[in-house]
Amino acid sequence: MACRRGCCCGVVNEDNARFLMLAVLIVLYLLCGAAVFSALEQPKELQANEQWAQRFERFTQKHSLNRTDLETFLRFYEEANIAGIRVDTLRPRWDFTGAFYFVGTVVSTIGFGMTTPTTVSGKVFLIFYGLIGCASTILFFNLFLERIITVLAFVLKSCHDLKRRRQGVMPHDGPRGAPPPGLRDRGRDSLAGWKPSVYYVMLILCVAAVVISCCASAMYSAVEGWGYLDSLYFCFVAFSTIGFGDMVSSQRVTYDGNQTAYRLGNFLFILMGVCCIYSLFNVISIVIKQQTLNWLLRKLDIFSYRGCCHCCPAGIAKRLPPRRNAVMPSGNGHGHSRARRTVSIETDALNESETDGGRRMSGEMISIRDFLAANKVNLDLMQKQLSEAATNGIPRPSVSNQNRQNGFSGGVGALGIMNNMLAETSVDR
Repeated sequence: MACRRGCCCGVVNEDNARFLMLAVLIVLYLLCGAAVFSALEQPKELQANEQWAQRFERFTQKHSLNRTDLETFLRFYEEANIAGIRVDTLRPRWDFTGAFYFVGTVVSTIGFGMTTPTTVSGKVFLIFYGLIGCASTILFFNLFLERIITVLAFVLKSCHDLKRRRQGVMPHDGPRGAPPPGLRDRGRDSLAGWKPSVYYVMLILCVAAVVISCCASAMYSAVEGWGYLDSLYFCFVAFSTIGFGDMVSSQRVTYDGNQTAYRLGNFLFILMGVCCIYSLFNVISIVIKQQTLNWLLRKLDIFSYRGCCHCCPAGIAKRLPPRRNAVMPSGNGHGHSRARRTVSIETDALNESETDGGRRMSGEMISIRDFLAANKVNLDLMQKQLSEAATNGIPRPSVSNQNRQNGFSGGVGALGIMNNMLAETSVDR
């Protein structure tokens, strides 16, 4: 029977509930952040505005300048500032090295903002150049994360093989406790069963990011003349691709010492820092998803479907006990007017109620539609698995079903790469 009222059971599934919960948490996080930064920075802003107004007034009175003319001149300077012209002497913006620095900030999505195209042709070219460049760089970051996980898996396997050699047992290319690979496994990767924990990956990336940031901050403090805390602030802003542009490295015309070595070091530190911080953010997102969102949804009992309408598949599935798929023989009752039972698949218990009112007992025949709705099985998928079972003897598990079992959808990008590569996202954990 179709739903007579709008029902949210088919809409608020596990993925949608997780998405909505994350959206609510992000909004709350933004509100808290806005409150904190407003309390910290607004007094300084008011003080700066008052100080500027006093300086402006004193300057106009001292030099007998018209206030409107001075404001017009300052607007001209703001336009020149956008074009890269500063009071202090800085390196050229659009020579080859300056342009290379600019395109590096574009494709890495840092975007400091100290250099921007001003011509129409430059802006149009930036749109297409950034589209391809940003996509390629994000792919590079994802593959970097994949290499990190692969290296950790190799280390785990090597440590286990070394331990087995010390015990006098010859290692094989499978995970601990798995049988030796057969003919069908020869083409598989030898690291298939070695999945590092997401917490180990997060710890290693965090340590790497801290070490790179500390070393880079020491270099910036010595060369740029910044304070060490300001240098750490710049490293986080740059490595996380936030790129405010209030502090930008390698912008002077000349530097004391080996200028080429400093510019090369600056490039390498930013490259390694962005790779580590980007990978760390993606690994932390897995922890947030598993430890925070799933925990909150379990606490809130989102998937209990209490009060769900009887006609929804989710409501049917909730009311049914664990599936037994038992084949019940037909039987004749003595002295009782029981419902007649035929050989059928017992689907989980009472479907809608007892026998009267057009409702079925648990042993009665049910339609294939009700069976699929109650067991959440796709007909095409079931036919495919039955066909593979008849042909090969063992049906291949569906990737989507495996991902659903552990709470991780397939995903794209970094989530797709980390799916089934970590111990917490593996289907065989």
